[in-house]
Amino acid sequence: MEHMEQVSDRAQVQGRVKWFDPAKGFGFIVSGAGGPDILLHANVLRNFGQGSIADGAGIEVFVQATARGSQAVEILSISPPEGNPFILGEDIPPEVAESLVDLLIEPARVKWFDKAKGFGFANVFSRAEDVFVHVEVLRQSGLADLQAGEAVGLRIIEGKRGRMAVQVLSWESALRTGM
Repeated sequence: MEHMEQVSDRAQVQGRVKWFDPAKGFGFIVSGAGGPDILLHANVLRNFGQGSIADGAGIEVFVQATARGSQAVEILSISPPEGNPFILGEDIPPEVAESLVDLLIEPARVKWFDKAKGFGFANVFSRAEDVFVHVEVLRQSGLADLQAGEAVGLRIIEGKRGRMAVQVLSWESALRTGM
């Protein structure tokens, strides 16, 4: 017979991602109310529709206390890390930067992304040209990395050198936002 851990009732917690390592499959959340770190397992993140999350991202979760400590069991929302929003030089006109949420979310698939290089490209369904994705746009979107073939929702503008993403949403998040 399999040993079952005793768990308490779920509590709703708001906090920030302390760190998350997709290779290890887990990370930790620091509660805004203080207390011990909260385990965030990759499966819980995948259930929310993301394979990664940026360090410092805001997160709202349901937490359960287990014999091994507190752990997130369901993600309710994720928000980008606090700080100055990243603006790609003169590529984003001020009037566009103020109305990013008004831009259409376009369905796309990641062509390739290299975190070490700091950028990658995606293809919007039914369009031939590549869309540039910068690592800082990814971070400001609350994500830490992208995998080739991953489905995403992109808010895109025409930059001086072609189409570029100004926001990246996980596929499930894009569907919830209303593509």
